[in-house]
Amino acid sequence: MATPSLRSHEIPAHSQEAGNKSISSGSRRGLLWPLRARQSRVGLFEGFELGTLAGPAFARLRQSIGLTEEDYQATLGPGDPYLQFFSTSKSKASFFLTHDQRFFVKTQRRHEVQVLLAHLPRYVEHLQQYPHSLLARLLGIYSLRVAQGKKKYFIIMQCIFYPTSRISERYDIKGCNVSRWVDPAPEGSPLVLVLKDLNFQEKTMRLGAQRSWFLRQMELDTAFLREVNVLDYSLLVAIQFLHEDEKGDHHSVFSTFKSIQGASTSKGTGDQNCRILPDLPNALHILDGPDQRYFLGLVDLTTVYGFRKRLEHLWKMVRYPGQSVSTVSPAHYARRLCRWAEVHTE
Repeated sequence: MATPSLRSHEIPAHSQEAGNKSISSGSRRGLLWPLRARQSRVGLFEGFELGTLAGPAFARLRQSIGLTEEDYQATLGPGDPYLQFFSTSKSKASFFLTHDQRFFVKTQRRHEVQVLLAHLPRYVEHLQQYPHSLLARLLGIYSLRVAQGKKKYFIIMQCIFYPTSRISERYDIKGCNVSRWVDPAPEGSPLVLVLKDLNFQEKTMRLGAQRSWFLRQMELDTAFLREVNVLDYSLLVAIQFLHEDEKGDHHSVFSTFKSIQGASTSKGTGDQNCRILPDLPNALHILDGPDQRYFLGLVDLTTVYGFRKRLEHLWKMVRYPGQSVSTVSPAHYARRLCRWAEVHTE
């Protein structure tokens, strides 16, 4: 994942269509109809076509995490601004957050969308088998063509770093060292930076009783990504200090907790790997340790270890001899990230 900073740049928010068909500019329903209504005033474009890819599959995924279509559309809907990330991503993707920072929107290249769709059945199967998976929850894939321009693609997913109000640190971890440092923002700066591996080097996540669950789930999720030949994904980590009344066994056991469709709220048996979920928004990506709350999730699941990545691996081996680089085989990548999780947790 890129290392974005969050500024106050805003774009208009749009409503969301849950169907599986293209939406023409003549329709008053769907993702972008407010823009069509404004075109006569601002001269943006003369028409657009919006497509929803694998709509029924994503509707079932949203349902499985308790997200109603009304809630989904309301969060994406008109009237509130989106926040834009300014990123150093080599892919030149654009990144946005909904006004409440609950959903993350990212533009995708066509071949990345093809990868996601090709792996979608296995992704769904994995989430059904391991409903508490750390994999980011994809909520929809869409295409957009404005006027006669080139078709663009974007995904919508749950934001790992949510709710954001008390998060103090954010990291993008790949388990390697080369080009994995970000200069922290100056004290008092309004920028919100996502730091990298070398920034985390001397830190440890104190997970307590949750550590064994986390390491097991990392093994399960990276094994899935290895099987679909994917690499270059990131473990996102954010840290929030717990208040005194949030610490200890009393809070974690006796406070109300959430469940998700098809999963127990206690330690699972058989092939499930379940845990108690806090009664918080986006609970699937939150783990409470003795003193800190951690927001954790695996993102960027579209890079396949094909011919170009194999060449990149060989070039980096020559360019950075003996150093830990991001482009390695999926098996090596999975082992290395799991090893990072072992070393940096207690």
